[in-house]
Amino acid sequence: MKKVLLLPLLNSMPSGHHQVADAICESIRANTEKIECEKLDILSEWNIRVEQEIVKGYLGWIRRFPESYAWIYRQFAYRSKSERPHRVYEILFMKKVKDILHREQPDLIICTHGFSSLFINRLKESGECTVPAVNIYTDFFINDVWGRSHIDYHFVPSVKIKSELSSKYNIDSSRIFVTGIPISGKFLERDERKEGEPAEPFHILLSGGSVGLGNLAEMLKRSAKDLDCRVKVLCGANKKLYEEIKRIPGDFAEAYPYIASKEEMNTIYENSDAIISKPGGVTVSEAIRKDLPIFISSALPGQEQINLQLLNEMGLVFIIPDGEDALDFACRQLKDRNKMRNFREAAARYRGSFELADSRSMFKVIEHMLERS
Repeated sequence: MKKVLLLPLLNSMPSGHHQVADAICESIRANTEKIECEKLDILSEWNIRVEQEIVKGYLGWIRRFPESYAWIYRQFAYRSKSERPHRVYEILFMKKVKDILHREQPDLIICTHGFSSLFINRLKESGECTVPAVNIYTDFFINDVWGRSHIDYHFVPSVKIKSELSSKYNIDSSRIFVTGIPISGKFLERDERKEGEPAEPFHILLSGGSVGLGNLAEMLKRSAKDLDCRVKVLCGANKKLYEEIKRIPGDFAEAYPYIASKEEMNTIYENSDAIISKPGGVTVSEAIRKDLPIFISSALPGQEQINLQLLNEMGLVFIIPDGEDALDFACRQLKDRNKMRNFREAAARYRGSFELADSRSMFKVIEHMLERS
């Protein structure tokens, strides 16, 4: 039996890196019983208490000092000119990575986080790892942490990124596949009954990401008395937000805790006319596949700010202006047939650019990689 080892990061936070890894595992298991999938977090394997403290520290940092986090991210992860921080990570974690590879003996390594890719790339460069490796990118750009030079295959979010990887890093384009950001196959089917223009009252999905960030309760309290719409709020792991939403009187808003079930989440998407969200890679990708207009109310510092810039350039999101009521703005745009048509055309162009358009086609390519290993 062949074995695929998937390497996301930060088990304590249900991030897009884990969701993409889970989507790949789901695809493999749905298509064969002859391939084993194992998902491991290098940091948790190294020290689970340290991993948990890092997650707490990260969340506190981006909440309290977002500008400093954005500056650090751009200096050391995006368009960085220094290798020194990366060397520190290698000194700390490389032995654990070697131990994991020796113990697991994978036939294919899939990295869904830049740090995992960095370590695997270094080991392949030195000849200490000969296992084929795949980068699956979970944002709409590639930061400078990701390993590139010795990674065998790349699943990229767009044609633009494929062109950049091929030209800038001299990577054979036949080893780069435009996939979008991979999501669960349970989100790929569209309900034909939902096609066409939405009708009032609009049903709007409001998301703060997996940890429920954003001033969502305040936003809803301002809008509850003035708007004829219904709102479903994804609170993630934020229990305080969940309780605040439940205390809003009437049936204007309905709160949901973190939803692990893809089937349940798919049903919520099917019964929504639009989503107000942060520009996280997986959430946006799910909405694009479900043809939901995407309104961006805020962006976390660092990677989400860069995602937002690229998504806006592609016409795939509506940016809510500063000072605007997010729900009121979304409702006004939903009434504009021209803007809705332009969004759907942009989303269709983006989906049409995928070389591997669904989980089955991605599985077939992964199966081929294993046959060659």
